[in-house]
Amino acid sequence: MSERDFTWRDAERTIVFRAGALADSPEILAGGIWERFELLTTTRALGAAPVELAARAQVLHQVEPGEVPYVATAIIDKVRNPTLVALGGGRVIDTAKAIAAVRGGRVCAIPTTLSGAEMTSGHRLPAGREDQAPHRVRPALVIADPFEMTTLDDRRLRASAMNALAHGAEALYVPAANPVASLAALRGAELIAAALDQRPGERDLVGLALGALLSGYAVGEAGFALHHVVCQTLVRMLGTLHAETNATMLPRTMEMMRPRAPDEIAALANALGAEAEEISGRIESLGGGPRRLRDLAANADRLESARRAILQRPELENTPNPPGPEELRRLLEDAW
Repeated sequence: MSERDFTWRDAERTIVFRAGALADSPEILAGGIWERFELLTTTRALGAAPVELAARAQVLHQVEPGEVPYVATAIIDKVRNPTLVALGGGRVIDTAKAIAAVRGGRVCAIPTTLSGAEMTSGHRLPAGREDQAPHRVRPALVIADPFEMTTLDDRRLRASAMNALAHGAEALYVPAANPVASLAALRGAELIAAALDQRPGERDLVGLALGALLSGYAVGEAGFALHHVVCQTLVRMLGTLHAETNATMLPRTMEMMRPRAPDEIAALANALGAEAEEISGRIESLGGGPRRLRDLAANADRLESARRAILQRPELENTPNPPGPEELRRLLEDAW
């Protein structure tokens, strides 16, 4: 066992982090409350999983592309046992969480990206069932295999890592910020930066995955503000990819936050190995270079509607000195 392998019991949640955890997942799930489960996954994710995992599932649900509320609605009535195992990226895990929230079930998350969805209770609900969920669902069991979380090509892996970095960054300056979440966020940022500074073939993938896990923990404990409000809205309204949108916006949103939360952004920059005034350039470098919304197949006709929708999101108020309409207009125009 590596010195960075661990099992972390956090109240009702257990997190198993180790190389080979995906291969061991049938054994980890054996017995107890996970003995009988239904599996949500994709063809890509299932291809890397042990055959026994699918064989042990009562039902296998294929999670199709699309927004979580509609994907969850397409599956929810086919679910008979709301004890769900979600093998895949953030969309798969959030779909399982959405279904469990309505059906009163539990979720085991086996992440295959750096999305952080396995660490939070943040998710949307099945379309038309929003009033049927008494609370959101945080996975009760996380089986995190660092080498399965980091299989994307370099460009997409860097985008996924910027999404993870954004989780920790936002946890630093929201009203619910606290020392534990901040320590996790800053250590996560250090690990992510150190891994991305290495050549792809020499990269510390365990450190990268652990950095994403810690960042997901931080945002799950503290919440989010400007960056996530902007990116979530753009993804939904412009049709852009989630990780790539985060990678595009993060240098710009952190530059906006620099005068608003100077101590927190200085601490983040220090964790990334930079000065505060260098933070946007440092993040661009870690993310693989400058990105633009216009290169993400974004729907330009909806940019103004997205700006108005951002301003209406209550979570924007978690931002110190929330930006007004004109500042948001400049942000989006620059990103375009």
